[in-house]
Amino acid sequence: MDSMGEIGGPTADVLLAAVGELVEQSLIPLSDRGVVELLRGVERASRMLAAVQHRLLIEVDSRSIPVDSGAKTIKRFLMETLRLSNAEAGARVRAATRVGTFRDLSGQEREPELPCAAAALRSGDISVEHAWGIASVMTRIPRAADEVDRAAAEQILTEFAETGSPDDVSKVGDSILAYLDPDGKVTDESDRARMRGVRIGRQRADGMSAISGEIDPILRALLDSVLAKYARPGVGNPDDPASPRADVDRVDSELIAAAAQRDSRTAAQRTHDAFTLLLGELVDTGKLGSHRGIPVTTVLTMRVQDVERLSGVATTATGGAVAITDALRLAERSRPYLAVFDHAGLPLHLGRMRRLASPAQRLSLIAALAGCSRPGCDAPASLCAVHHVRDFSKGGPTDIENLVLACDHCHLLINDTETGWKTVVLNEDSQFPGRTAWIAPEHIDPTGTPRVNHRHRAGELLAEVVAGIHRRRERERERDRAAHRRWLRERQPGGVAA
Repeated sequence: MDSMGEIGGPTADVLLAAVGELVEQSLIPLSDRGVVELLRGVERASRMLAAVQHRLLIEVDSRSIPVDSGAKTIKRFLMETLRLSNAEAGARVRAATRVGTFRDLSGQEREPELPCAAAALRSGDISVEHAWGIASVMTRIPRAADEVDRAAAEQILTEFAETGSPDDVSKVGDSILAYLDPDGKVTDESDRARMRGVRIGRQRADGMSAISGEIDPILRALLDSVLAKYARPGVGNPDDPASPRADVDRVDSELIAAAAQRDSRTAAQRTHDAFTLLLGELVDTGKLGSHRGIPVTTVLTMRVQDVERLSGVATTATGGAVAITDALRLAERSRPYLAVFDHAGLPLHLGRMRRLASPAQRLSLIAALAGCSRPGCDAPASLCAVHHVRDFSKGGPTDIENLVLACDHCHLLINDTETGWKTVVLNEDSQFPGRTAWIAPEHIDPTGTPRVNHRHRAGELLAEVVAGIHRRRERERERDRAAHRRWLRERQPGGVAA
C-alpha cells in the first residue's frame, strides 16, 4: 500500500490500518453494551472524517490541483479521482462551502459560513445531513434579519441537531422563522384570501370525486382540533362495526385501543372517514363532547403584548399558528380562560386531589408547554396526555407543578425498566428551573443527563440566545475599551500600566 503521507505530516496509512483491523475483527465476543458503544464510536468517527474531507477539498482547490490535472473544477476532480457520482461530488463540494474553513489571500483562516455547525461536525456531534438541514433553514431567514438573530438561529439549530434527528431540524427551523417573521412577509391577509378555496371535482363513473384546494389559517385551526379526536386510529372506521363513532367519549378506552390495533386505514383515509362521521352528525361544537379532558374546540394561546400591538401569531393546541387578528375573531364567540405564568413561563400552582387532571389544569399545560415534553418530540398538545412527573401511585400529587404533557407514544416509554425513560422536575439551580426534564435510558444516553424539550418554545429560546450574544459582545467591547485606556496611560509620560 502506497503511503499517502509525508515525513512530519498526516498519513492515511495509520487510519487505514486501524479501520482494516476493525473490519476483520469478530464482533461476537462483544457484549450488547460493547456493540452499541462501538456503533456510536464508528458513527462519531465517520462524522469527524467528513470534516477532514472538507479540509482536504478546500486544500486541493486552494492549490489549484484540479486545474493542473486538467479536471478544471473541484467537482469534476472528485468524480475522476475518487470515482464519485455527479450528485455525491456536488454534495461534498457544497457542504465544504458551508462548514469548511477557507483562507484569504494573506493566508489567514476565515470563520466558516456556519461556525456552530462546523464545530459540531468536527467533534462528531452532528452529521453532514444535520449540517445540510441547518444550512437549508439559514437560507430561508429573511435578509432583513440582523447578524445577531442569524447567529442565534444557527446556534439553536446546531444545539437541537446535537440531540435530535436531521428530520427535526427543519421543524425547529419553522418555529425560528415564525419568530423572526411572525406576521408572514411572504404572504399577507389579502394574498391568503385570494388563494383560499376547496375544489370538488366531477363525480366519476366509479362514484368517486377528487377534492383539492388551499385553506386559510382559520379553517386549518378549526379542522386540526376536530380531526385530532375523530381521525385518530380506531375511531369512525366504517369497516369495523365495533369502532366507536361520535359517541367515542362514552366508549371504554380499552375498546378504543383494541379498535386502533385493528385499524389499517391510512391517515388520509381516516381524515376522509372523520368528515363523513362529523357531517353525518351535523357538526356542532356543543355536541362533540371532550377530548383528553377538555371540550373539542380550538385552543388558542396568545401573548398580551401581541394582542395590544395586533401583531404576531397565536398558537393552537395542534401546533398551528393563526394571525392575531384572525385569532381575536375566533375568540369573539369563545369561552375565555385566563392563565397566569411565572417568569420561567410555567403556570402557577393549580392543585387537585384526584388522579386525573382537571380541564383547567390541562388548559394551563397547553398554554405553557404547547406539546409533548420529551426532548425531540414535536407532537402538539392535542395529541398529548397529562403525565405525573412523580407517579400518582408513588405519592405524586395532581398539582400543576407535578404535571406535564406527553404524547401517547412517549408516555408509554416511561417505566422503571433498564430501557425506560424517567422524568424529573429541574431544581432552582438548573438552567431551566421548574421545567420537566427527561432522562434517556443508558443505550441512548450513557451519561443520563436530564434534558428538556425546546421544540415548542424555539422562539423564546432564540430570544434568550440573542440576549446572551448581546451581553457577550458588550463584555468584549468593555474589555477592548479597558485595554485601549491602559494603552493610552502607558504612552503618557510617566504612565503606569493599570
